[in-house]
Amino acid sequence: MRPEDSDPFEAERARLTRLAYRMLGSVAEAEDVVQSAWLRWQAADRASVSVPGAFLSRIVTRLCLDAMKSARARRELYVGAWLPEPYLEMAEEVSDDDDLTLTLMMALERLSPLERAAFLLHDVFGVPLDEVAATLGREAPAIRQLAVRARRHVRAERPRYRLGPEEGERIARAFFAAAQSGDVAALRGRLSDDVTIRADGGGKVLAVLNPIAGIERVLRLFAGLARKYADAPAAFLRPVRVDGLPGYVSLERGGVLQVTALDIRDGRVAGIYITRNPDKLRHVAGPPDAPTAA
Repeated sequence: MRPEDSDPFEAERARLTRLAYRMLGSVAEAEDVVQSAWLRWQAADRASVSVPGAFLSRIVTRLCLDAMKSARARRELYVGAWLPEPYLEMAEEVSDDDDLTLTLMMALERLSPLERAAFLLHDVFGVPLDEVAATLGREAPAIRQLAVRARRHVRAERPRYRLGPEEGERIARAFFAAAQSGDVAALRGRLSDDVTIRADGGGKVLAVLNPIAGIERVLRLFAGLARKYADAPAAFLRPVRVDGLPGYVSLERGGVLQVTALDIRDGRVAGIYITRNPDKLRHVAGPPDAPTAA
């Protein structure tokens, strides 16, 4: 018998972890919150809990709201661009548990903590409005308004469609090859005119500090990097899905692990999201025999 067959918490663990991650944008912090929720579950009078899923969602949401206060303060001091910690799926393991992508996760950062919680619980995880109100300690009409404001902020980032795993992997591999070679013509054919690059190094490793926007600036960047590191190309480790977007894990010059996500709009790359901060990649490992960049 699997643990989740007899333990309500284990049956909910995966959903609770997704909820905590969507609230916090950090895999590590989400796991910490879920572990704290487990401790509270162990101490609870479980005989009085009629719906464990709702009870546990309430605990996790409130723990996340507390955690978000310190997280926002830390981000004010963050060096360079901040990106959510990449939540990875192997390309062949794509899940449709929710339709949040990396770009939508970034849009959620513009919301207040209560707006974010209301939107996630009601619109993404399908929690009834009265239950969301009880979780957040607000009246149902107030929660409805929170959710409406949240939808208005994130509407433009809702994915129009999802690329299939094979198409996503094809695009990721082709983009990597063109970027590594500095093939400007090939890159130009794949990028939208208003493409933007955001790179998160957190001050720990080299990364562009500010977003780079516009196809010409992006092409110059990749052409320059290809010339500079021609003798030490990066290694493509594996294709992945990064918060619903096609992408890949690579090993860059100096052995720096990197996760790249590609936002595809109308068949072209409109956003390139690069995570290099090692603190955000502790859950991402290359194979033990991965080649090391010189």
